[in-house]
Amino acid sequence: MNIEKVFHQFPTLSSAHLELKKIEECHVQELFAIYDNDKVFEFCGIIPKHNRQTVQKMIGHFDRDYHKKSRIKWGIFEKSQHEKLVGIIEAMDFQQKINMVTIGYYLAEDSWGKGIATEAVAAVVKFLLEEVHINRIQAEVMPLNEASKKVLVKNGFSKEGLLRQAAIWSGKGVVDLEIYALLIEDYQ
Repeated sequence: MNIEKVFHQFPTLSSAHLELKKIEECHVQELFAIYDNDKVFEFCGIIPKHNRQTVQKMIGHFDRDYHKKSRIKWGIFEKSQHEKLVGIIEAMDFQQKINMVTIGYYLAEDSWGKGIATEAVAAVVKFLLEEVHINRIQAEVMPLNEASKKVLVKNGFSKEGLLRQAAIWSGKGVVDLEIYALLIEDYQ
């Protein structure tokens, strides 16, 4: 794993319709619109934020986590919408000894069903496997989150199983999680 590819300088990723890049202070209104919607976090271990100042502070938290090398949160920006922030995709829990990372993502509600998550996951997978040389990428999904499971399967992930009552997610309590994973050998 070449962890410096992720944490030396914030990597900007590009695909046909999307730009994945650092979220800045100027994006606070779009970020607030995402975090202020309860539906966005129905299947996430994240509690919606209904206070603009709280969301503004989160941008600093994203930076802090990045500099601690614990996680990277890319803003998902639609190129056709003049670089509008439409979601977040992150890589976290970098486990260097076993060369593994976990990803997660969420989109603004008006961006659902347009292939944006699928394209963003594809861009992050390509970066993590081809440039960072990760062996295993995994995602934890609540069993009722059918849309997220479809995104992962379209990107070559396989369902590995169900972990029953295996995690505590903010706002959800103890939850069951399905594990999806992609190995470098599956990708090539």
